[in-house]
Amino acid sequence: MHDRFRHGLPFGAELQDDGSVRFRLWAPGQTTVSLALEDTGAVVSMAPQPGGWFELVTNRAHVGSPYRYVLGDGMRVPDPASRCQTGDVHDPSLVVDPCAYRWRHASWRGRPWHETVLYELHVGTFSPEGTFDGVAARLDHFLDLGVTAIELMPVADFPGGRNWGYDGVLPFAPDTAYGGPQALKRLVDAAHGKGLMVFLDVVYNHFGPDGNYLHVYARDFFTERHHTPWGAAIDFAQRPVRDFFIENALYWLEEFRFDGLRFDAVHAITDDSETHILTELAETVRRSVDPDRHVHLVLENDANEARYLDRDDALKPRHYTAQWNDDYHHVQHVLLTGEDEGYYLDYMDDPPARLCRTLTAGYVYQGEPSAFRGGERRGEPSADLPPQAFVNFLQNHDQTGNRAFGDRLTRLANPEALRSAAAILLLAPQIPMLYMGEEWGEDRPFLFFTDFHDELADAVRNGRRREFERFPAFSDPAVRETIPDPNALETFAESRLDWSEPLAGGHREVFRFYSDLLAIRRRAIMPRLAGTPAGTATSVRWGTTGVTVTWTLGDGARLSLVANVGDRAETPPALPAGERLFVTPSQWQPQAGADAPPWAVLWLLDTADALTSGAGRG
Repeated sequence: MHDRFRHGLPFGAELQDDGSVRFRLWAPGQTTVSLALEDTGAVVSMAPQPGGWFELVTNRAHVGSPYRYVLGDGMRVPDPASRCQTGDVHDPSLVVDPCAYRWRHASWRGRPWHETVLYELHVGTFSPEGTFDGVAARLDHFLDLGVTAIELMPVADFPGGRNWGYDGVLPFAPDTAYGGPQALKRLVDAAHGKGLMVFLDVVYNHFGPDGNYLHVYARDFFTERHHTPWGAAIDFAQRPVRDFFIENALYWLEEFRFDGLRFDAVHAITDDSETHILTELAETVRRSVDPDRHVHLVLENDANEARYLDRDDALKPRHYTAQWNDDYHHVQHVLLTGEDEGYYLDYMDDPPARLCRTLTAGYVYQGEPSAFRGGERRGEPSADLPPQAFVNFLQNHDQTGNRAFGDRLTRLANPEALRSAAAILLLAPQIPMLYMGEEWGEDRPFLFFTDFHDELADAVRNGRRREFERFPAFSDPAVRETIPDPNALETFAESRLDWSEPLAGGHREVFRFYSDLLAIRRRAIMPRLAGTPAGTATSVRWGTTGVTVTWTLGDGARLSLVANVGDRAETPPALPAGERLFVTPSQWQPQAGADAPPWAVLWLLDTADALTSGAGRG
């Protein structure tokens, strides 16, 4: 088995077999383009090619050569397909040998999706080091917790030394502030050695506001036909644009050996091509990546478009493996906090019933009108999708970082309620995801932070504060002024995890609670999830806030949840059959006709028919 991996790119700087380097740039807005080798001072003309391309193969460049492209007016720009920068986004790019890294765990083939327990983290704030190596040094923490996959927030090169990830402008270049490409490969390799999958969050709906030069020499990369919250939309009707992002996905999966990708806010991708870019991208990945590997593609899609999650007859995803289920989060957030502003308005009407709907049928909104959206219908039917088509969570980077003060649920919900919600999340057959620090009850905020300067810094700071004008709590301008400045170093510093907390008394108890739940999942539930069919889950409402949900798992066993998701005692009806897997609070003795205390949760597993039915085995 070879131990070096490379994804050959049809653009950018590519080493050739004879030691030369091929440079290729799409610049349809230019008549001439040259290559500047910044270490020697040489400037070499590139040959124009059909379709707006410029190309040069030269022996004057080598591994480690810093370079930029020189436009017709003399402006020097980095390579949009740079694998690594010499410094920041405005600096020269580097010629990189992808095969310089020798993989220690080259035979790793990943893990099947049903074994996934995700843990989302931000590289810069996860550890004191704020680097890929800082994450790698704490891999045993994930093993102790019981997660099976870590998901890195975007690492594409961004302006400055800190960013929450969604202002990247060089999507092929792991930011040097985190350690660059070699350190990222070390992290992925080390994780594989411990049996952990690694996912990467990628952003294909926009570029950040500083350091993106595409509009200068490739204006056709964008279109005024469509607009996004970030300005003119990326024009996926252009073949070179489609290829840029498809190759990026393949690059991360093949050259860096990621086990999966999370695609940010695909509802903001507008494509009027005959074949949507999301469809072509997924089909290309499924066709191109080694079929012996487990590769998982996960969407964030506020439009709830179930068609992208379609399964074949063997329950394998045709395109995308799963979607972050915002509906699940929003229901649980309303139950835990009572908040009713913004999109939470859509979940205030009988949230226990909406919890049942999302646990049994995926989305809450499957085509129903949304009051928050002015009556616009949202979503597509999802009841024919298996539970593992959905990633459920109580917190993530958006739901903390997009709050004015980065509040975590530890500041918003009472501990008993949060304990109850965690017990539902971690044992339900959907794929659970934790956000860094959640597992020990981290109280420090996760704020929105950047490293912009001058006018852009002012615009981002003021724009951030204007976003909250419509909320009553921020109607007073003086209150809005207290919202942390995204560009202040202390905003970033406040968002870093405190690694002394997992060892402290109360935090240690929370960690033990989460790890015990995940141990139950690993032992009793995870082995039964493969082949779990769609459309078999049922739910019953009792009292005002009581719910009972039952799923048929892949081996025919029945998993049941009995929960009181309110702060008053309720009386459940007859309990489902099955072995008791978990109960909280511990002093509750569940039985028909006896009250379930506030925030009570009971999990039961009935395996009586599992060995004979074989339903949905896969």
